[in-house]
Amino acid sequence: MKKKWLVGGVALLVLGAGVGGAWYSGAFKRPGAGGEAMAGTASAKTQDGKKPEPPLEFVSREVVQPAMARLPAVIEFSGPLVAPQTAVLRAKAGGTLVELRVAEGHRVAAGQVLGRIDLAEVTSRVAERNAMLESARATLAQAERTHASNERLAQQNFISPIALENSRAALETARANLNAAQASLDTTRVAMRDAVITGPIAGIVAKRHVLPGEKVSPEQQVLTIVDIRTLELAGTVGTHEVGRLKPGMPVQVQVEGMGDAATGRIARIAPAAEPGTRSIGVTIELPNPKESLRAGQYALARSTLADDTDRLTLPAAAVGNTSGQDHVWVIENGVLARRAVTLGRRDGGSAREGRVEILQGVSPASVVLAARFDNLREGAKASVVASKSAPVASAAASTPALR
Repeated sequence: MKKKWLVGGVALLVLGAGVGGAWYSGAFKRPGAGGEAMAGTASAKTQDGKKPEPPLEFVSREVVQPAMARLPAVIEFSGPLVAPQTAVLRAKAGGTLVELRVAEGHRVAAGQVLGRIDLAEVTSRVAERNAMLESARATLAQAERTHASNERLAQQNFISPIALENSRAALETARANLNAAQASLDTTRVAMRDAVITGPIAGIVAKRHVLPGEKVSPEQQVLTIVDIRTLELAGTVGTHEVGRLKPGMPVQVQVEGMGDAATGRIARIAPAAEPGTRSIGVTIELPNPKESLRAGQYALARSTLADDTDRLTLPAAAVGNTSGQDHVWVIENGVLARRAVTLGRRDGGSAREGRVEILQGVSPASVVLAARFDNLREGAKASVVASKSAPVASAAASTPALR
């Protein structure tokens, strides 16, 4: 019995020595140290178990403050170019077109012979009118001789006064017939001159309506000639804008297919609005001395009007739009906030380079993101730094998405 207790006591001593050595070597943590490690792990996590997002960093070129500026107003209108000096050459007499010397693109001068119509019927009528004129002249000569003889007879009382009056009436009738025959001949000769087709103005042939050999009738179109040294652009503007335009104002005209804008001037403004559209017609005169522009080209006219009022403005690229509501992103008290804004006048620049007036939503002291970024979250921490150090900000915040 004593041996059993002795063996048990030795075993307890060995076990106690082993536990003490392990405790001394650090195999077991103290309860205080273990609690601190767990607390540190818990503090590195958020309530939902995720690590907190690092603050977004924006460099100075990515933010802007609203600035006071003047925004010139721009009035735009468009339309095709037209040549005001356009002449439609028509046949003045009927006949066969035997010659047409020009085609589309040929340059012609005023009074130049362009074609000829065969007027065989008119030629025969001229001969007929000549014969009628000679007959009337002979009749008049006979009436004059008869009347002179009757006057002598009346002086000798050989004929009655009534016979003398009849003789005088016959003479007047013969004289009138001669005048009528002469007028008829002149009219027929005019038709002969109309057989020659001449250019009414100097310009370029735009269209040839008939070909040689075709039968033409009086007033039928033969050629269309245009003078493109001066072109016009006819557009319309709203009734609320036309009061700011005046005849003679310079206008920049951008023609499709041309690199540089041309300078024109406002030539005319319609006195009344068009029914239904409530718009006013405006005509721009565009000099074209080198004839590099062509009638029918589409053009956009832009008139810039000076502004005499200082306005609170932002770059147009800083303004976004969601569901029809304009907004900007601002940094306030170290966090991002989205602010709805009310826009006013624009300066007519592009969406990336122009400026826009801010009527409501921000103040001159606001710090606004200068471009539209993707994946921004309201309430996220943000700051403005001199330069980005490590890529701690999100990729969406480091690259603007201009749309």
